[in-house]
Amino acid sequence: MNDDLAFLTITDLSRVIHDREVSPTEVTRAMLDRVARVDPRINSYITVTSDLALQQAKQAEQDLVSGKDAGPLHGVPIALKDLYATKGIRTTGHSKVLVDSVPVEDATVTTLLRLAGAVLLGKLAMHEFAFGAPGFDTPFPPARNPWGLEHITGGSSSGSGAALAAGLCYGALGSDTGGSIRSPAALCGVAGIKPTYGRASRAGVLPLSWSLDHVGPMARSVADCALMLEAIAGYDPKDPASADVAVPDFTSGLNDGVAGLRIGVPRDWFNEADGTHPEVLAAFEAALAVLAGEGAQIVDVDSAPFIKARAANTIIMISEAYAYHEDTLKTRPQDLSSGVRNRAREGAFISAADYVDAQRARVVLGNQVRSILREVDVIASPAAPQPAETFEEQDPDARYRMPSYTPIYNLTGLPAMSVPCGFSSDGFPIGLQIAGRAFDEATVLRVAQAYERATGWHQRHPEL
Repeated sequence: MNDDLAFLTITDLSRVIHDREVSPTEVTRAMLDRVARVDPRINSYITVTSDLALQQAKQAEQDLVSGKDAGPLHGVPIALKDLYATKGIRTTGHSKVLVDSVPVEDATVTTLLRLAGAVLLGKLAMHEFAFGAPGFDTPFPPARNPWGLEHITGGSSSGSGAALAAGLCYGALGSDTGGSIRSPAALCGVAGIKPTYGRASRAGVLPLSWSLDHVGPMARSVADCALMLEAIAGYDPKDPASADVAVPDFTSGLNDGVAGLRIGVPRDWFNEADGTHPEVLAAFEAALAVLAGEGAQIVDVDSAPFIKARAANTIIMISEAYAYHEDTLKTRPQDLSSGVRNRAREGAFISAADYVDAQRARVVLGNQVRSILREVDVIASPAAPQPAETFEEQDPDARYRMPSYTPIYNLTGLPAMSVPCGFSSDGFPIGLQIAGRAFDEATVLRVAQAYERATGWHQRHPEL
């Protein structure tokens, strides 16, 4: 498999498959060979489902020849973060606790991707239970950033970001409780969208924090994210938070541009704590200039609710994570990594009053952000405050010494995505975050697409 084929977007791969220039079986076999050759340096996969992938690829090929077309994902090889249940295939959460766990049924979104004709290459590495850090005391090694193997990928959808950046799948699912789709998308130089809370089912997905968890797609282009989101979106009675709202065609207005749209920018947020890396700020300001050049109006907005959101999100997340892990902490704490064990234990010291007050703050802050979004169409910020650091440079407390741009949209449940917007001086990706109104992923995707089309940062790939 040459790089031209490995780094095709889903949109382009789907075209050549449907035009019969290449078959799903050929693509899948080539991608499995590439995974075997490249991934031992990246560690993006926990489980490679070679036999299943080839079986699904052959079926897709037969279907397409006979005129059974399930849509643009038909025959496209994808992979899943290893917290999505897969019938008969282990789902580990990257943890010793579940190292031998084999689900008896699929997660809802796993089923939806299968029905869309996608080919499952395997299950991807992550931060343990979507909660730990990229450490070395789990049964599987941490995923490494393809742009520099001594650097982290961001998390917790670490394998999803790494595999896409390395050309080891064409699309992936991540999950997002405080930024776990958008952070690895930013640090690995790919696209990822956290849809509105309730837009896509979480049934069959290992939880971190029930009231903050979101599922969503990651890919190498905005259009690919739109295609994947359309495949997995929709009401599911198995998920009590699922929203019974219509799913639009997310690709129909994708190329409508940004002329006349108002983009809100909470600039004081960027100076929170020790502030944002200067190269990230420079890339962000350049991205705003591009969008303004495309016809958007840039508007400064109040930063206060964005700065205040992280504390409430953290209290809620850790409290709910402790509730999920309490039994494990009491009966087999040695089977959790030190990162998960220490963070989850914090939940034992958060009072009921703290949790209730955080939920009350959530309502107030959500109302304030929604009020801002009545005046602007989307809100823009950096996706991550600094480029990827090395494993040695990791500091668990560093996240509190600089802004955190993602948790506010978990707290409010609003859609947000990251797209590449440049590179640091030492060659690591930088991400632009676009967020919008509830169930208006279409506008978020439209703005991201306009930026992507005007710049082309997403076309750069690491030398492996």
